[in-house]
Amino acid sequence: MAIVKPFRGLRPKPEFCKEIASPPYDVLSTEEARKIVKQNPKSFLRINKAELEFADDMNPYSEAVYQKGKANLQQLIDNGLMIRDENPCFYVYRLTMDNRSQTGLVSLVSVDDYDNGLIKKHEHTRPEKVNDRADHIDFLDAQAGPVFTAYRFQEPIQRIFNTITENPPSIDFVADDTVRHEFWVIGDPDLQKGIISEFAPFPLYIADGHHRSQSSSEVCRRKKEQNPHHTGEEGYNYFLNVIFPDSELTILPYNRVVRDMNGLTIPQILEKTDHNFEIRSVDGEVNPEEPHTFGMYVEGNWFFLKAREGSFDPNDPTGSIDAAILGDNFIAPIFGIADPKTDKRINFVGGIRGTKELIRLVNSGEYKLAFSLFPTSIKQLLDVADAGEVMPPKSTWFEPKLRSGMIVNMLTD
Repeated sequence: MAIVKPFRGLRPKPEFCKEIASPPYDVLSTEEARKIVKQNPKSFLRINKAELEFADDMNPYSEAVYQKGKANLQQLIDNGLMIRDENPCFYVYRLTMDNRSQTGLVSLVSVDDYDNGLIKKHEHTRPEKVNDRADHIDFLDAQAGPVFTAYRFQEPIQRIFNTITENPPSIDFVADDTVRHEFWVIGDPDLQKGIISEFAPFPLYIADGHHRSQSSSEVCRRKKEQNPHHTGEEGYNYFLNVIFPDSELTILPYNRVVRDMNGLTIPQILEKTDHNFEIRSVDGEVNPEEPHTFGMYVEGNWFFLKAREGSFDPNDPTGSIDAAILGDNFIAPIFGIADPKTDKRINFVGGIRGTKELIRLVNSGEYKLAFSLFPTSIKQLLDVADAGEVMPPKSTWFEPKLRSGMIVNMLTD
């Protein structure tokens, strides 16, 4: 059902991989990225987030920024730090965090499959972010950040992965965040044919990387218009993915912080939400341990919330997700925050930061309330995608994150 395709990956020499591989461009502020690059000038952030090399008033979407990223990538190649495989390969990428591993296939997939829905999505994209990454790909003539993709576990694919990972990896290092990264190269044509055959019957699901996917589609559209001899086999017809079995993926909660109480007191808030939530005051932090339960931190106190039966439709793939329940039955009606993607009064905190970060943000005075959530399950995500629906904004936080710069797909030979 979905095409997977080997390619000639551009990747760091093993001895430089730990220095070059970097966190994704969109999980760091420019200032955080600058601090990393100051200590490590080989960091791939100089390619993926090149605005860090300019003054704060520089437009991050300017041509100069993209050209700088291109020049920095070329510098890594010219200095012999990154090399391109001579022949098309698949790659296997394993990440291990807290003694838990996930092993995926690094592959190209078809833009046509994405456009036609064979690669399923669960999220809307924002045009400015799509255009940014499309321009980045266009200027570099390369896809520098892989899309994080899932498939429903298949035993034959797992057997192939087990066979490959019995051998020593080409790359093996532990990053500063203690995540271990292992990387295998699959150049054998017969093994590649087996991989293509095993993946062919099954749909793929974007887990994290909707904007990178849509930007690849946008680049393909642009280049097709510019190419009167378009065949469908050009490099721009494919985009870079790492494809993991759903059984190995972990989603952390995506918590919320709200800047003001919309003119209400705590007793008024509790009264207005009583028909949708059971609420009680508790001692200590609330880290929800089951679906449809929440923590609320306000004015130094924690409250435990449980969605009342009948306040949501348990058979609705989207509406039964906790982010939707909290948004529809609490945050929107009480605080007037109807569109959490655009309203500046709400922000989101990845679960990797824990409830301590929620307490810090509220105690600082920057925010008035914080909400801790139970994590969305991978089954919920796949069910929403299968239904052709869209997840509530900021519903999933995947850990560990793929490192950028582990491998790059060049669009031309």
